[in-house]
Amino acid sequence: MANTLTGLIPDAVAALDVVSRELVGLIPAVARDASVERAAVGQNVNYHITPSNATQNITPAVTPPDTGDQIIGYGQLTINKSKMAPFRWNGEEQRGINYRGIGTLTIQQDQIAQAMRALVNEVEADLAATHVHFSRAYGTAGTTPFASDLSDTANIRKILDDNGAPMSDRHLIINTTAGAKVRTLTQLTKANEAADSTLLRQGTLLDVHGMQMRESAQIATSTKGTAASATTNNAGYSVGDTNITLASAGTGTIVAGDVITINGDTNQYVVETGIADVSAGGTIVLAKPGLRQAIPTSTKAITVLNNAARNMAFSRNAVLLAARLPALPEGGDMASDRTTITDPRSGLSFELAMYPGYRQMLYQVGLSWGVKVVKPEHTALLLG
Repeated sequence: MANTLTGLIPDAVAALDVVSRELVGLIPAVARDASVERAAVGQNVNYHITPSNATQNITPAVTPPDTGDQIIGYGQLTINKSKMAPFRWNGEEQRGINYRGIGTLTIQQDQIAQAMRALVNEVEADLAATHVHFSRAYGTAGTTPFASDLSDTANIRKILDDNGAPMSDRHLIINTTAGAKVRTLTQLTKANEAADSTLLRQGTLLDVHGMQMRESAQIATSTKGTAASATTNNAGYSVGDTNITLASAGTGTIVAGDVITINGDTNQYVVETGIADVSAGGTIVLAKPGLRQAIPTSTKAITVLNNAARNMAFSRNAVLLAARLPALPEGGDMASDRTTITDPRSGLSFELAMYPGYRQMLYQVGLSWGVKVVKPEHTALLLG
């Protein structure tokens, strides 16, 4: 076996365009804290939280007012996964392939590509799983959006606008079923109406209503809780409340990620923390910014919406992905060589390492990462 990775790298990158790859829409759309530094599982990555501000009256004076100090808060994202995808060759295998075959390097290129594919898909799936922390939802559960027009994106935009999300760098990540519907909308495929022939000629999704639209193969489809006849208690709740206590009524469960409606309120709320048995009462926690309509001091019926695809809309700063190379002990380990290689599809950088054994060589493609919704107010779900 070769004792360095130098010869593998250029061809390995080229192989990434040949091996089958699932659609990756979330990784390029979220905020990324990615570097070639190393991190261990459990290590925290800090991010800043800018406080809200208050206005003051302007009063002429000789000197400016002694105001303006702020306490900049911070949150933490934990690196909770460190994974590698391995493959191995021994001398006999290499000799046989090189003697009358396509060559070891050709196969290794595709093995590296497949390893990176597996890791990218897992990162993408972790990002898709953050839907349980998204703000509110729009759409009909179990019905693919974009049936005839673009009203779905207009209403998702409304949620982001109402929540105060930044107007720029917004994204809508949908599954391929919704993507197929978008590609049938004549107002987008008629070049004279869309002022662009890209969708018609190449099938590339266009930006719609200020959102960059992409597809992901990892968009989650929920499995709803079993709650029936659940109600709020009669305490009454204000706009912005997130903790809602239930009366001891009904049966079944409300699980994290459920989308619910409350009788008299058309908003669809995402549940961050559920209840294992609604008949015993307890408190559910709604994703921020919480209630958009007050609940009066009377019990109100809660309806859990049916299973649905969780297409995800957000501004880039709302979801954070921290990616690092896996940790190493001081002085290194048994690897005879290691390098960093970047996936052109997702933009993530991976560690490629080789470990010699007895008449064989083990290769590993590794990555450490963590994900978190850091600003749920700047997110929304489009049900499908």
